[in-house]
Amino acid sequence: MKEVISTTKAPAAIGPYSQAIKCGNMLFCSGQIPVNPETGEIPEGIKAQTAQSLANVKALLAEAGASVDNVVKTTVFLADMSLFGEMNAVYAETFSEPFPARSAVAVRELPKQVLVEIEVIAAL
Repeated sequence: MKEVISTTKAPAAIGPYSQAIKCGNMLFCSGQIPVNPETGEIPEGIKAQTAQSLANVKALLAEAGASVDNVVKTTVFLADMSLFGEMNAVYAETFSEPFPARSAVAVRELPKQVLVEIEVIAAL
């Protein structure tokens, strides 16, 4: 059975989707862009944007009773692959071994012209 997970500590869905869905012992989090849920502002630069996106992910995980230690797979969408190194430095501060499986891809454009979007799958 699907259960909607939502929190005001992450940006609200801006379309017909859920912030996260719990199904059995799995949590599927929608991609999180670097919008500060309290102010609606987007920080400048890839490092700050990666940190905010990950803060939003952590808020969704916490709402489901989980943490980054539960994450088994991440997908990172970048506005430009040249941003990978700086994104990866911030990402490495969040996750520890055993690291989740990860895909990182450059896309043509992201919502609100942000530089990064991060989605995760977690085992609860």
